[in-house]
Amino acid sequence: MSDTQLLLEDMTWPEVERALASGFRTIVVAAGAVEQHGPHLPLLVDAARGDRLALEVARRLGDALVAPTIRVGCSEHHMGFPGTLSLRPETFAAICVDYTESLSRHGFRTICFIPSHGGNFAPLADMLGELRAAAGTGCEVRAYTDLRGFVALWEGAVRELAPGLAHRVGGHADIAESSEMLCIRPDLVREELAEPGALVSFDDSVAKRIFDDGFRAVTPNGILGDARGMSREIGALCIARVAEGVAAALRDG
Repeated sequence: MSDTQLLLEDMTWPEVERALASGFRTIVVAAGAVEQHGPHLPLLVDAARGDRLALEVARRLGDALVAPTIRVGCSEHHMGFPGTLSLRPETFAAICVDYTESLSRHGFRTICFIPSHGGNFAPLADMLGELRAAAGTGCEVRAYTDLRGFVALWEGAVRELAPGLAHRVGGHADIAESSEMLCIRPDLVREELAEPGALVSFDDSVAKRIFDDGFRAVTPNGILGDARGMSREIGALCIARVAEGVAAALRDG
């Protein structure tokens, strides 16, 4: 099937029925966000990246379709910046449960949730038991929930292509994420406004401060890392390496 035929919402119901009958029993659900991404990127970054990542992961899994991205996520820690939208964790969980129940009832046998926003990783991990109960017998729910591993995939990709710039990967609106957006929605990237943010290693202590005290407590401009040096070449490799890593983790269950 072509990429466009992998997108559930672009298909007719007979096309979905035929895909299921022909063995497309896995479906990928991205969980994004609408939130600040520094002065140079739009609010839709995580939703748009979720669209692309879900498609790339589905291609690599094979016999997999792509569900509509959950576009708004758990972004309370970004609410200090105008425009950010946030779901309560229980709202986000309810949406994921409803997705799971719907997809399971139609005959999908593996449902894969992949967060494209840092604030969705922990809530997804916490709700896995609930999602698996909602799926019922004969349907397996998997989720990629390793936030630090996700950032490490970005670091590896930038180091592979531009070793001198790997320190600019910080995990949010940085050189990696900005480069991905040059591939996905270049019309919305304000390259001239790219600048450094908080140049810190994304570790447990930084993550705790962000989630406890909000993003502004760590970075006044909303960037973790440094957005300068972005390129489409870096973006394409980041997309590929993350999709490969996430797909491999989902295959392993």
